[in-house]
Amino acid sequence: MSLADYPEITPPTTEESELARESSRALSRLIGQLTGGNGAAGEGPRVRLRVGADGDHPHEETVSIPVAAFRLLMDVLNEMAQGNAVTLIPVHAELTTQQAADVLNVSRPFLIKLIEEGKLPCRMVGTHRRVLFSDLNEYKRKIDGDRAKALEELAAQAQDLGMGY
Repeated sequence: MSLADYPEITPPTTEESELARESSRALSRLIGQLTGGNGAAGEGPRVRLRVGADGDHPHEETVSIPVAAFRLLMDVLNEMAQGNAVTLIPVHAELTTQQAADVLNVSRPFLIKLIEEGKLPCRMVGTHRRVLFSDLNEYKRKIDGDRAKALEELAAQAQDLGMGY
């Protein structure tokens, strides 16, 4: 499965952003009541929701979902409330080199160089390279950690030198 199998990513409309903001607030209050504010549901790792029963959908149904999925839904709503487009990518998804470059916000030739240097694994599908999202995410975590460490070292040096940072 590749990113091409997923629908096009479009930012939410103003109305969708406002609805997402209202929904997120309501769900945040609800999860706080369900978990007693400590983040763990009292009756197990699930949340029960009643869905439907408005004018267009007279059928009502109760659905149980994992608390982790509920929290993910809240994260999606928070992003939409800020006007951001959101997509979910399974960790096992395979990306083309261009898609992987887009995720890292680098050029495709730079990504190919990372692969050729052995810094990022890939597999060949015919003559095309495919990068697992999980591998890409792991690489991103590593470089983000390296970057944070370097910034901490620079800040410490600046303080030692009295540069006012």
